[in-house]
Amino acid sequence: MFGIGHWELLLIVLVIFILFGHRLPSVMRSLGRGVVEFKEGMAGVDKDDEPGAKKDA
Repeated sequence: MFGIGHWELLLIVLVIFILFGHRLPSVMRSLGRGVVEFKEGMAGVDKDDEPGAKKDA
């Protein structure tokens, strides 16, 4: 995988856990929300287009 061996990948993951371990859940939650918003944007889904939403016009 990209010329990285198992030991190098394990070392990178260990460093990430050491640096971001205490706030890793919040980082992953934010990343998940960003992915969901990106997918909605790519699909053309807009919160204003929901069936129960009122339109000003």
